[in-house]
Amino acid sequence: MALTLVPFLLLGGMELALRCGGYGYPTSFFLKTRIHGNPVYIENQKFGFRFFPPALARSPSPVILPAEKAANTYRIFLLGESAALGDPDPAYGFGRYLELLLNERYPGVRFEVVCAAMTAINSHAILPIARECARHDGDLWVIYTGHNEMEGPFGAGTVFGPQAPGLTLIRASLAVKRTKIGQLLDALLGRLARSSSTPQSWRGMGMFLGHEIRHDDPARQRVYEHFKNNLEEIVRAGRKAGTKIILSTVASNLKDCPPFASLHSAGLSENQKNIWDQLYQEGRALELSGRFQEAIDKYLGASRLDHAYAELQYRLGNCYWALTNLSQAQRCFGLARDFDALPFRADSRINEIIEKIASEHAGPGMDRLDAVRVLSPESSPGIPGQESFYEHVHLNFEGNYTLARAFAERVARLLPAARVKEDKGEWASPDVCARRLVLTDWNRDRVYEAVLRRVSEAPFTNQSNSPARQKIYREKRAQLRSRMNAAALKQARATGREAVSNAPDDFFLREKFAELLEMSGDSTAALAEWQRVRELLPEHPVVCFQLGRLFARAGKDGEARECFTRAVGIRPDFVEALDELGQVLAGQRQFDQGIARYRQALRFQPDNAAVHFHLADAFAAQGKRVEALSSLQEAIRLRPGFWEARYLLGVELALQGKTGEAGAQFAQVVRLRPDYALGHLNLGVALARQGKADEALAEFQQTLKLDPGNKSALEHLEALQLLRGRRH
Repeated sequence: MALTLVPFLLLGGMELALRCGGYGYPTSFFLKTRIHGNPVYIENQKFGFRFFPPALARSPSPVILPAEKAANTYRIFLLGESAALGDPDPAYGFGRYLELLLNERYPGVRFEVVCAAMTAINSHAILPIARECARHDGDLWVIYTGHNEMEGPFGAGTVFGPQAPGLTLIRASLAVKRTKIGQLLDALLGRLARSSSTPQSWRGMGMFLGHEIRHDDPARQRVYEHFKNNLEEIVRAGRKAGTKIILSTVASNLKDCPPFASLHSAGLSENQKNIWDQLYQEGRALELSGRFQEAIDKYLGASRLDHAYAELQYRLGNCYWALTNLSQAQRCFGLARDFDALPFRADSRINEIIEKIASEHAGPGMDRLDAVRVLSPESSPGIPGQESFYEHVHLNFEGNYTLARAFAERVARLLPAARVKEDKGEWASPDVCARRLVLTDWNRDRVYEAVLRRVSEAPFTNQSNSPARQKIYREKRAQLRSRMNAAALKQARATGREAVSNAPDDFFLREKFAELLEMSGDSTAALAEWQRVRELLPEHPVVCFQLGRLFARAGKDGEARECFTRAVGIRPDFVEALDELGQVLAGQRQFDQGIARYRQALRFQPDNAAVHFHLADAFAAQGKRVEALSSLQEAIRLRPGFWEARYLLGVELALQGKTGEAGAQFAQVVRLRPDYALGHLNLGVALARQGKADEALAEFQQTLKLDPGNKSALEHLEALQLLRGRRH
């Protein structure tokens, strides 16, 4: 008894002490609270802490789930990852379209789609979410998952922790971290055993560069087994709760998404590799010249030596596509995805597992959907492309509507006849959905801006079609902007007002309407709309952040400071809010407090270049030149294309009399930002001080071309011209 009871009591006492002291984080996906006196469940902003290092943990999208399901409500839970969430903008995810389609067609029923999907998670996290959903009176589950099995938590190529450990170990570690003692031990071990390969802050998919894995790596087999076990338990949890289920395969962009990385087979000799490379390069030259059959012959020759090089299969697919041999194109595009050494897309084995489990559980209340077929054009079945996807897996507006429509048809088949008393007989069109969801040209442009920013960074820039893809999104934005006139804005605002008046408690609609108002230049109206969002989501840190940002823009520093402080109070690791709070404090000349906030942000994200830049600005305002210089150099090291940091570094170097070094920074500024007049002005000054009069003259002239009223440039130009006149 002494050997068992005493340690048990000690551990129990420690657990109780930690809980009473408020240590740690809640581990459930839903948290119960009250909003305006009504009991509801909201998302747990710290749910990801069990699965990711805290600095890398993602948060769920906002959720408000009434604790008691209202009468005549049909509740649908959507389970999955970022593709199911609707990334890059959950307000336009297929779950939102699904809810709208069902409510429009069946006005006698209130359909409620609860999005329990989340960025970067996989089946290890979805399983506990599903078990929670089973306790919340759901009528139907939509399951769309599988893309993150290899790169998500415990995946074969993950950067978030151990790679493909045993399932027993995974579940034991997750169970331990449900306790406060386990969370304390995890935090201590994280500090002691911090790996240099683990990113210190979220950098998107670029974090995985250098972590490529071959298609036949044994760790992948363990991941397939984990996914199979987890998905079976997810389905069993839903069936046990009496919930109907639609289980879908997961689709990815095959035609317009080259592999992110390719690796040769491990046993390829150097001589074989040289022969392979010669055949491959000859095939590329023939492909680029339009001689596709000859290119195929060369590529097949290379394939006989090493068929597992993903880019080779993709190029074969392109050639077969050009020759309208769709069956071979589909096969090669599929192999290119399956052989991708950065497997961000669910491969054919994942979809085989999904189909097998759907078959094993077939019966009343269980339906399946083939998303690959649904999202493929009729002209090329089984080969989805950019008509449905932004990039590799995330659905564009058309793709989200198409998939939602397919799910809606499956839901309709599963609806009890007694629940459907009124049926309009047709589904709402994409245009109707766009109006109801406040999807105006301004909102579309914001999404395309985010997508363009994403595909302009690695690993997307490593793909063979990267320049063409970026061009597509630039052209889409240009086309949208050409339509953004006064009449279109008036109509867009009317659309937004109508949508929010029809659904005044829909926080997504109000957020999108606020976005439209801000983009159109009406910050006052946008601020008012965000305040209404806060009434609906009083505990959401992003809402407080957005309000603070708009207050700061309006010059209301007190209100901005209050909002940012509130956001940080809800989510202490909210780096963007800490950064903005630091800027507000620095703007009020409370530099020490501002610097403290910047340093707090850097503890969570040491490699955040923007925070280092703002910290340097605060140091410079205090006259701390050495510290400012160090922070600017770190910002540039982290982000070499950070032209603002280079400009400020140039200023600091000039103040220290280091004219040559300052000039080098200003030269980089005008290279990165050719339309920045002050960059040309200061480069001209630096060149003039080095006696390079002709070059300085050209920079002053360029300054005046960009900013005709720049007095300093005019004075320097006149002084140089006068000096040259005296010499002659």
